[in-house]
Amino acid sequence: MEFANFPYLTAILLSCVIGLLVILFIPEERQMLIKWVSLIASAVTVVISLYLFVAYNKTLGGLQFVEKVLWVKSLGIYYFNAVDGFNLPMLLLTSIVLFTGVLTMWELENRVKEFFALTLLLVAGVFGVFMSMDLFFIFVWYDVSLFPMYPLIAVWGSTRKEYGAMKLTLYLLAGSALILPAILYLFVNSGLNTFDITALMQPGTFTPFQQKFAFLLLYLGFGVLAGVWPFHTWSPVGHVAAPTSVSMIHAGVLMKLGAFGVLRVGIFLCPEGWQYWAQLMAVLATCGIVYGAFVGLAQTDLKYVIGYSSVSHMGIVGLGLATVTVDGLNGAVFQMFAHGVMTALFFSSVGYIYDKTHTKMIPELGGMSKIMPVASGYFIVAALAGIGVPCLASFWAELLVFLASFKVYPVRGALAICALVVSALFMLRVVQRTFYGEKNERFAHLPDVSFGLGLPRMILVAVIVIFGLFPSLMLDVIQTSSIPFIHGLP
Repeated sequence: MEFANFPYLTAILLSCVIGLLVILFIPEERQMLIKWVSLIASAVTVVISLYLFVAYNKTLGGLQFVEKVLWVKSLGIYYFNAVDGFNLPMLLLTSIVLFTGVLTMWELENRVKEFFALTLLLVAGVFGVFMSMDLFFIFVWYDVSLFPMYPLIAVWGSTRKEYGAMKLTLYLLAGSALILPAILYLFVNSGLNTFDITALMQPGTFTPFQQKFAFLLLYLGFGVLAGVWPFHTWSPVGHVAAPTSVSMIHAGVLMKLGAFGVLRVGIFLCPEGWQYWAQLMAVLATCGIVYGAFVGLAQTDLKYVIGYSSVSHMGIVGLGLATVTVDGLNGAVFQMFAHGVMTALFFSSVGYIYDKTHTKMIPELGGMSKIMPVASGYFIVAALAGIGVPCLASFWAELLVFLASFKVYPVRGALAICALVVSALFMLRVVQRTFYGEKNERFAHLPDVSFGLGLPRMILVAVIVIFGLFPSLMLDVIQTSSIPFIHGLP
């Protein structure tokens, strides 16, 4: 048994679980109390995640704040949580998106109790996947994070919400159906009788063939959730159908769960399989980048624009992982964080505009910067981050990935750059048509976003700017894991 002086990681999980249990005992009509409980629970996760991010010893590196307790001895299952340079940014991302998501939904009046209870359950599963170092718990937390998505979209969503919820659920369950046999295959063939990742990742545990086979299953299984082309089709539909905060969590965090699963389980346990399939990963990632950019160009619904933009940007994560280099790995993890915050800001901004105008259609909007200058400003900042403007967080992530891809896959790197230029053009076109030009008099009387409702957007903007101006804050943490991992490859 090994336990940190204080179980910070368990405290993050408990803040969500306790918040959920408290909400269950609060009468439905006490809506404001339910919102405050959700906000306090999410604030606790932000405080602890920030502390872990600052307190992580970058000189020492490796796993820190370890919590390890044997749970099922006969199967070698451990309650095993820890942080390193890969999952620490993800914990910080999840807590920020949860906190701002709760604030964004502060005006919700429909079935408040169920909404916030399901949101906390979903995020508890996400935190569990990110911090767990045991395959069994990763799979359990992964499924915990998926099931609340259906009711959250089907009940509180819009625009073909039942279809979007069902399509998302079926796709993600199909991905889950590939992950489970892969995990069992690794467990059986290791001969170690354990699900402990640190034990299973020791050199020589799996043969090259076993690694190639298991990695393919894991890549496809987790890749569905990561929006890997051509398994991405659930993603834009789900984004459009989901309510605002769920879109924020969905695009901001859940898609990262898939990419992180490829990294933590697939790449960690099957490094030779990773190198064997890297060419295929690069092709699919480039297809995703190009496809997302060109399909986004033809969209007239703001949420669809962001949805296909996400497919393109998640392709950058895949391309970074496929380079099998330190820069590529650094860029991929940084991109997960930067894209998560940026997408949360996108959906949060569109959510406010939709709540007031009841439309997301670009042709019906126009001149919104004259009607809602502050709300428009938040969307424009997200758009600038999306096109990789320097001094914003995503710039550094994309720069690292493209530098690595030019060295390893020059043609695919060039294609990805060209696609991003297209992506930048269509994003600027969306900004021009939606926020500038002649204003729609139908919306002239609508109020701009207040300070209270603008607060979550301000937080997201601040995070994008801080990590854009000081990228070493993030890169120094990621490198503590990426450099030793790449140098230790067979």
